[in-house]
Amino acid sequence: MHLKTKKGRSIELPTDAEDAEINAGIKADPDTLELDSNVFAHARPAAEVLMELFNPEIVGEMLGSPKGRPPIKNPKKLTSVRFDPDILDSFKATGKGWQTRMNDALREWLNEHPELSSV
Repeated sequence: MHLKTKKGRSIELPTDAEDAEINAGIKADPDTLELDSNVFAHARPAAEVLMELFNPEIVGEMLGSPKGRPPIKNPKKLTSVRFDPDILDSFKATGKGWQTRMNDALREWLNEHPELSSV
């Protein structure tokens, strides 16, 4: 049996007999350990355990820098809003960053109408 990945790679999966042989080899190996729910219940993140063993600088080198953007204090919220086509087309016509400009325009309007602002 073959498995096709999202990138188009074809991976040949073991047959049931091959899979049984692999699992039998794993069970026969005295150096392997079957991880059960008890093991996972007591597991801790690597960063936490390493901090007990090494200084923060060494832990930073071992784990590398965090991936992705750092968390922000007030993240924007995803929502769905319907606008008239001419309004949307006008903002889109201003080019890249049109959503930020639309957000700024709404904020400016709220500042001009403080009685409607709940913040």
